[in-house]
Amino acid sequence: MNFDPSHSKRSFSSVGTRPIRPDGVDKVTGRARYGADFNMPGQLVGRILRSPHAHAIIRKIDTSRAAQLPGVKAVLTAADLPDLTNGDAAMYDILDNCMARKKVLYDGHAVAAVAAIDARTAKQALKLIEVEYELLPHVTDVDQAFAPDAPLINDTIFTTGVDPKPDRPSNVSMRSQFGHGDVDAGMARADFVVERTFKTEQTHQGYIEPHACVASVSSDGTADLWVCTQGHFVYRQHCAQLLGMDASKLRVTSSEIGGGFGGKTHVWAEPVALALSRKAGRPVKLVMTRDEVFRASGPTSATSIDVKIGALTDGTIIAADATLRYSCGPYAGAWAEVGAMTAFACYKLENVRTVGYEVLVNRPKTAAYRAPSAPMAAFAVESAIDELAKKVGMDPVDFRIRNAAQEGTKASYGPVYGPIGIGPTLEAVKNHPHMKAPLGKNQGRGMACGFWFNFGGQTCTDLNIGMDGTVSLAVGTVDVGGSRASLSLVAAEELGIDYSQVRTVIADTSSLGYNDMTDGSRGTFSSSMATISAARNAIKILRERAAQMWDIPVEDVTWENGHAVAKGETHGNLPKLSLKEIAAASGTTGGPIAGHSEIVADGAGVSFATHICDIEVDPETGATKVLRYTVVQDAGKAVHPTYVEGQYQGGAAQGIGWALNEEYIYGKDGRLQNAGFLDYRIPVCSDLPMIDTQILEIPNPNHPYGVRGVGETSIVPPLAAVANAVSNAVGVRMLHIPMSPPRILAALEA
Repeated sequence: MNFDPSHSKRSFSSVGTRPIRPDGVDKVTGRARYGADFNMPGQLVGRILRSPHAHAIIRKIDTSRAAQLPGVKAVLTAADLPDLTNGDAAMYDILDNCMARKKVLYDGHAVAAVAAIDARTAKQALKLIEVEYELLPHVTDVDQAFAPDAPLINDTIFTTGVDPKPDRPSNVSMRSQFGHGDVDAGMARADFVVERTFKTEQTHQGYIEPHACVASVSSDGTADLWVCTQGHFVYRQHCAQLLGMDASKLRVTSSEIGGGFGGKTHVWAEPVALALSRKAGRPVKLVMTRDEVFRASGPTSATSIDVKIGALTDGTIIAADATLRYSCGPYAGAWAEVGAMTAFACYKLENVRTVGYEVLVNRPKTAAYRAPSAPMAAFAVESAIDELAKKVGMDPVDFRIRNAAQEGTKASYGPVYGPIGIGPTLEAVKNHPHMKAPLGKNQGRGMACGFWFNFGGQTCTDLNIGMDGTVSLAVGTVDVGGSRASLSLVAAEELGIDYSQVRTVIADTSSLGYNDMTDGSRGTFSSSMATISAARNAIKILRERAAQMWDIPVEDVTWENGHAVAKGETHGNLPKLSLKEIAAASGTTGGPIAGHSEIVADGAGVSFATHICDIEVDPETGATKVLRYTVVQDAGKAVHPTYVEGQYQGGAAQGIGWALNEEYIYGKDGRLQNAGFLDYRIPVCSDLPMIDTQILEIPNPNHPYGVRGVGETSIVPPLAAVANAVSNAVGVRMLHIPMSPPRILAALEA
């Protein structure tokens, strides 16, 4: 298939409009089916027994009493999930996380599971399972775990990225480094230097829908899995490998998703549900409780970050250095590496160095959260940038404009930028009315920049034209933020038909070729590229059919505004044929008309944003109130502007919660103390102002329409923007996220 993904200037008729969302009615009327809404005849209820200890050896598990309880159809331990990973360390970690094998590594680690005829029986069965533990020392703080004398969590982990290779295991799974120039020499030339250490606490994505699935394994080895996920093809791949199944025999169907934000990119309980079904011979429904979601699915990293930045008297940043320690749970990860890559990506720097350390702790396995790792790095860097601007005597916006990356800049993590939007977002912020609005007593204003890579990846799409001229578009990227509407607009744009004539569906894994996970803001970017390709393939067939109907050469047929048009002196008088007319005759001209596309979507196009925040702080209580918030971000091309604005607002709202309230709180016993929305407080409507948005469009040269991913960048600046606002309001630099009232009061008293 020949397909040119490069951007070309064009006018749009469908793309850029704001039609009604196709899933809206079903969602507001309760008809949409989420993970827990699916049922199968004869299904059992699955439940998981979880460790109450942060770190312990499993000496013995006795499930005999549970197995004998009337109504229990299957009991599962690690012995029922043999290691079939063939030395694949990453897959073994997934297996061990789904069901602890030798040790439990965090409070909430699964140790056994049951399937019973109802929830009451399943819960009773869990109480009958006897587990004998030998407690081990635990460590939940990233700095304490980084220390050489910390309790060792995993004796198979040897630090990678260091030379010589260590001969002793460690809690540091990886060291990564990025940068260029001579940082030490640059810092020696600096007229002004800011050096600070920042901390951020672990947070959860806060999706409202818990993890849920229904698994059914038949006696012939075929299986079905209905699940809320961001990537059903990846779930199929992982579950099949862990259970020793052929991937083709496992069909995975993604439900509607009640929020994911990166937290539904990993399998947690799905292999367990499949194994229970296989053992019981009946379908098994497994839905996590909210307590389980917090204790046993993936939160963000907690971090500890050292930043040192030097500048000349004219405001030029001459050197930048950062050391980032990220917790990754009890298994190896790559979160610090991503933080090190993103930390200084907004700036044009002659001398820059970032070093990341991946640190194991006795907490749940870390997962992505909307631009994973970037918000914490931005909090540290943008806070230091703000402080440095004050030292130099420059306005913080002007200081950033002076040092902003631009086309041709070598990024701090290696590549050279093409057309990018950091400069335009800063100019827009400088001229925004928000920046000129007056502030009152105890109020502060902060601003910050943010960056995210965006991904592309493997993508497959089918476009089918019905005989009535309507179009069915089947995609494999799960809709987590409005992609069905966007892709329908793209298909309508290419075919030259009305948006209402296109319906986009998420196909199951047996109906379409492989698609990568919907993460990295790849959903609309990659699937729109595949949709454009599929539509153009369908147009080629439509032209051929029109040529056949007219009995003229296909070279004399063009496609314009939803019609086949005959060209040339000989055929120019032939009346146009609409898509609907060609489709109606398809049964006599060669059969169904469809376009198919499979691509690896490269060139996702980096994304930048700049945010402004106004906040009021009560100096007596430390309580905060966000008064005004503005997001300015480059979308490349906003396919459906309303959805784009929603993504901007959603990321900002989550970032505000992260900055001010949200954190995992562990006791000295290593147990999570706030595993629920009552004590883990996410923002509600009354906590937030109306979040203003401004969409900029600097086209991505690697996409036909100029599209860039937009879903993740909006969560990167808020931690720093809010922190800078609070710091300006109280006159003290805030170094620890979240900035809860006790932390603000402690900073004021210090």
